[in-house]
Amino acid sequence: MGAIIRIVFSVAALALAGFAVFTFGDHARLAEQAAERNALLNRDAELNRVALAPGSALSCLDGGAGEAVENACEKLVFATPQSAASAVAYMDARLKLLADTAASHDNGAMALLASTRRAVALDRFGVAAHVLAIRDGCTAEKCEAFALVEDTSALKSNLAAQVYDQYVSRYVAEWNASPKPVEKAPVVSAAPAPVPVPGPVANLNGQTPTPAVKPGEKWDFPSSASIPAVSIMNSEPALPKGAEAQAQAKPVPADAIPPVKPSTDARGAAAPKTPLPQAAPPATR
Repeated sequence: MGAIIRIVFSVAALALAGFAVFTFGDHARLAEQAAERNALLNRDAELNRVALAPGSALSCLDGGAGEAVENACEKLVFATPQSAASAVAYMDARLKLLADTAASHDNGAMALLASTRRAVALDRFGVAAHVLAIRDGCTAEKCEAFALVEDTSALKSNLAAQVYDQYVSRYVAEWNASPKPVEKAPVVSAAPAPVPVPGPVANLNGQTPTPAVKPGEKWDFPSSASIPAVSIMNSEPALPKGAEAQAQAKPVPADAIPPVKPSTDARGAAAPKTPLPQAAPPATR
């Protein structure tokens, strides 16, 4: 009897231990699944943040907002080669997120990514189809990514028509257009042209008048160092010979010269004046 009781207790202990292990394993699996789901949702939130950033055109790829908005979005997405490349990288990240979610077999996470699945299914401007064709080699007839969305009609149509390439060929001419040369304005000097100042004009006597000093003007005079020293104790320098003779000759006063009466001829007419003889120059010594 005692042996039977020990066997019953042993079996109960083993059952409790197995249940504990199973419960612990299940909790670990659920915790791991929750962490994986949180990582996927964080990736989705980060992509949404990038798409909704001010000035970003990536939000144009996430849903339909009307024809007028689509036309404006088209110009934003294909405004530059960089903007088009950003759209391709953004859609590539969306497709990888859906593929990782599907591989995790987490139906709850897949349901939380309904907006991403809808954006891929709409495939605005054929960007998703372009990514699948380049990355996975998808065609309109066969592609494993078709299982990620419910409606594959847009993806198949864009793969067959290569819609993304059509958009690129439409805007590539604008991308390659060289900018117009900017005409440079003529350089204008800020300083006025110098006005010529007339020099001093000599008067009738051949002397140059000294201009009057205007109020506020200053004249630069030579310094005392630039004037040679003159001594009053030295004798005056000798004059040249001709100049000395002229200096010694005394002028004849005007009262000593008698008036000359005009001479008349036989008829009483005034005879022509005879020029006075000029004095000979003094002899040089």
